[in-house]
Amino acid sequence: MLKKNYPYYLANRPVTSKDTMDVLDKYSGKVATRVAVPDAKAAEKAIAAAVKATAPMRAFKPWARQAVLQHCVERFSKRRDELAEALCIEAGKPIKDAAGEVTRLIETFRIAAEESVRINGETLNLELAGRLDGYHGYTKRVPLGPVSFITPFNFPLNLVAHKVAPAIAAGCPFVLKPSEKTPIGALIIGEILAETDLPRGAFSILTLDGRHATPLVEDERLKLLSFTGGQIGWDLKARAGHKKVTLELGGNAACIVDADQAAKLDHVVQRLIFGAFYQSGQSCIGVQRIYAHADIYEALKRKLVAATKKLKAGDPKDKSVFLGPMIDEAAAERLHGWILEAKKAGGKILCGGKRKGNMLDATLMENVPTDATANRKEAFGPFALLAPFRNFDEAVAMVNDSDYGLQAGIFTDSLTHAMRAWDELEQGGVVVNDIPSFRVDNMPYGGVKLSGLGREGVRYAIEDMTELRLMVMRQG
Repeated sequence: MLKKNYPYYLANRPVTSKDTMDVLDKYSGKVATRVAVPDAKAAEKAIAAAVKATAPMRAFKPWARQAVLQHCVERFSKRRDELAEALCIEAGKPIKDAAGEVTRLIETFRIAAEESVRINGETLNLELAGRLDGYHGYTKRVPLGPVSFITPFNFPLNLVAHKVAPAIAAGCPFVLKPSEKTPIGALIIGEILAETDLPRGAFSILTLDGRHATPLVEDERLKLLSFTGGQIGWDLKARAGHKKVTLELGGNAACIVDADQAAKLDHVVQRLIFGAFYQSGQSCIGVQRIYAHADIYEALKRKLVAATKKLKAGDPKDKSVFLGPMIDEAAAERLHGWILEAKKAGGKILCGGKRKGNMLDATLMENVPTDATANRKEAFGPFALLAPFRNFDEAVAMVNDSDYGLQAGIFTDSLTHAMRAWDELEQGGVVVNDIPSFRVDNMPYGGVKLSGLGREGVRYAIEDMTELRLMVMRQG
């Protein structure tokens, strides 16, 4: 059960406040719990505490960082059901999917625990000419210092984990602002971190609104800003000054289904359905554009529509429900408007297309114009469009006809097509024989174009949160 009230965390310690913010049950719309709201000075206090913790965190040995991360793994495992329930309520995520995200939270911290003791440098051969005899080079990675994180609502556990766990492994104090819509998971993580021996000021988790989060973006004492969210990230980058910036800004992921998949369509459909409608499509790499070879297009369409119509929608606490609510009514109304706009422009609704509050039907469309908003922008909801292609060159061009480039998928038995997709698709990642929604927490993850810059995945985030330091030694 959720607590009645949750504190925020300032310099490792819980803080209550007379000012509170309601957190809604996204299915019922009722208040589920309340969280303390920091005052206007909290961000400044948190940054000052992180600066003060910089030296102690650098001195905090790798084995000690590993112990903190292992403690989190153990405590998350013991509180698995509580975390899943909180996620189900605050995000509206079906309970089976919520349990899956808790598993990924645990795995991400476990991976970070392993990486924390293998942040290595290298020995450089500098004796490249006679005049350099006796010179040797060595590198090591050192923590950047204080860093800031801003995370979205759709994966309020694992996207927080992908910033917090690497920061601890790297030895960087951090200030985190979770989404106001889904803060509970981050605050439970804070509660568990507060049980550890992290130096005072090593972490703050502030339930700030956008107005009071400005210092997390602009304060020059912070050495890195890592933001996951929408296109506002580019504005944040422009305001971030000299600090490093990592952005993950979503996409309108495409999936190619090649002509040789005729005998495998049932499997392909199963994966496409998951990718398009998992957690109501509110995933940065959710399947939005499906391009199928003309030879199999009609058969794939028929199977996709039939499978989509069978999806059960409703209360996400029901284990049999696949499709829960979108995060709020405004989000559902936005996407529903795009669907109606596409229909008016000549698109055909194959199934779905109706909305009640923040519950939007799983919707498939075809004949959607290439310039329609539902094609060009990130749907971030239970929507996918279908279109046929005649040859592989056309399919590649269709995928690349996008302002985004996070991940793409391709189902094919052709090694040539798989390698060409890897070579030619303008994406941060290409997934062969699965959906673009596939992600493992140790792989490099990030995009190109409007999808952002930089890469997450624990080891790659650690690299971003550390910098190389060179030592040159002359022998003799």
